[in-house]
Amino acid sequence: MTDFILHLADNALVLGHRNSEWTGHGPILEQDIALSNIALDLIGQSRNLYQYAAELMGNGATEDSLAYLRGPEEYKNALLVEQPNGHWGKTILRQFLFSAYQFPLYEFLSQHPDERLVGIAKKSIKEVTYHLRWSSEWVIRLGQGTEVSNEKMKDAVKELWPFTDDLLLHAESEVKGKWQKRVDEVLNMAALEVPKDVEMIRGGRDGQHTEHLYKMLEEMQYLQRTYPGVEW
Repeated sequence: MTDFILHLADNALVLGHRNSEWTGHGPILEQDIALSNIALDLIGQSRNLYQYAAELMGNGATEDSLAYLRGPEEYKNALLVEQPNGHWGKTILRQFLFSAYQFPLYEFLSQHPDERLVGIAKKSIKEVTYHLRWSSEWVIRLGQGTEVSNEKMKDAVKELWPFTDDLLLHAESEVKGKWQKRVDEVLNMAALEVPKDVEMIRGGRDGQHTEHLYKMLEEMQYLQRTYPGVEW
């Protein structure tokens, strides 16, 4: 149970941090703010999950120690969320693929026997509803846009698709089915195709990560590791 909660928390923290890297760099102010708000939502979700995981673990664990004092090999996030931002379209597609998974997952967890997890899921799904709608609209807009934007989105699909199996590896069949249905619908509307005969890349939940997570954590954890226990 604790490992699963850490998986959820790590997914939210890592993608939240990735999205925050766009703050001040978005293509237009409105969308810069929208993605920054999504980043804050995800980091807020990670806090709730880390707090619960820390309580289950005991031994002095805290939300901060779980976020800032674990090495990359201890992180259980899906490989998809740690991939670098790239261009705007790639960031949007990454968010869409993740939100299309997170939405049915939290729907499913809203019926979980664990009341604490149910509470987190029901609170989070309100935010994820917006994340999914926003990213879906952008994928369609860019896919149906210019020839250049369509080509960039096709490249993004090819680049990110190999990590989708890792995202869904331990998901319930109900969650997988809803994810696939949503993804097929949106990509079809965006004039994009699901790649075929792709070699999938797995291992995130088992601590086997790409170099991108190592670099991200080196930056994200610098202050806490340099000045342990620092307080403002």
